[in-house]
Amino acid sequence: MTNLNSNITKKSDENILITGATGFIGSHVADYFCKKNMKIFCLVKRSSNLQFIKHLPQNYIYGDITDLEQLEKNFENIDYVIHLAAFVKDWGDYNDFYDINVTGTLNVLKACKTNNIKNIILTGSISSYGEENSFEFKNEKYPYNSHYKYFLDKLFPCKMNFYRDSKADCTKEAIKYAEKNDLNLTIIEPCWVYGEREFNTGFYSYLKTVKNRIPFFPGSKKNNFHVIYSADLARAYFLAFKKKLHGVTRIIIGNEKIEKMDHIYSIFCNETGVPKPHNIPKFLIYPLGFIVELFYSIFVIKKPPLLTRGRVNMFYDNIQYSTENAKKILSFTSEYSLQAGIKKTVRWYKEQNLI
Repeated sequence: MTNLNSNITKKSDENILITGATGFIGSHVADYFCKKNMKIFCLVKRSSNLQFIKHLPQNYIYGDITDLEQLEKNFENIDYVIHLAAFVKDWGDYNDFYDINVTGTLNVLKACKTNNIKNIILTGSISSYGEENSFEFKNEKYPYNSHYKYFLDKLFPCKMNFYRDSKADCTKEAIKYAEKNDLNLTIIEPCWVYGEREFNTGFYSYLKTVKNRIPFFPGSKKNNFHVIYSADLARAYFLAFKKKLHGVTRIIIGNEKIEKMDHIYSIFCNETGVPKPHNIPKFLIYPLGFIVELFYSIFVIKKPPLLTRGRVNMFYDNIQYSTENAKKILSFTSEYSLQAGIKKTVRWYKEQNLI
């Protein structure tokens, strides 16, 4: 296994560098590219947990996207960059979100320009278009609408907006830089992702909670919730890589069929072998989420609360997007059914003794 950047040598095939490969989505992308016999290099920190990629036939390059000078050296002899590294949480300090998601992304593009790397895939977010309750099928032409207008948000901001706003700013600035410097930038914008190794997007947290057989939980039978399985998403990255699109292109990736959130969680519960909790009406749970979030904000508690305005609203809002661009440009459709994807996900959690 190669551990030093100086050991990279030019060959006839492309040297592909992946940032964020140790994370949830990044590890699936790295795994898929290795299965396709691509030569990949993973940008990792010295402190990174390599658990999910150590078995892959790949190469490590040690670096950090917040260090532009080092990054420019890291990208020497690289042909193609897939940028997945991000600060993905719904709780934290805004500067951390901005430094990694916005400044870090611009550093990646600047390092590409310095090393004459023309083709980049960037990971955006459907949250740039907004995750408020909406019955529109938002597409890539929809205006930026990342900031959710929560109750009393101006007095104490909901930290879930920190992620959304930073990803919208990341996309805006990346597009501006790519167009100015004639870079080919493909922006993959996933819907809510579930799958093996997921610990931060809500599905695993849900399973851990319902495993205790609680009788009631926030939820509704009415709202659509747009998801994508991690293995399908990884394939979308590969299709975008093979396509090598010119200019700037944004592509929303999600299942063609959008399901009710209640149905999604019912399948998770069935596969886990626990009864699905009864839904709590929003008017009963939202005040509690508001109070808990306010308490944590006032006392600057770093550990995220179980309930916030953002977390509560996600269980009731109708969220759906158009995947026509993915079909048209990448010929992408999901290979895994919702049932099959969740079955594989739950099986992995059980095998790891996580649930």
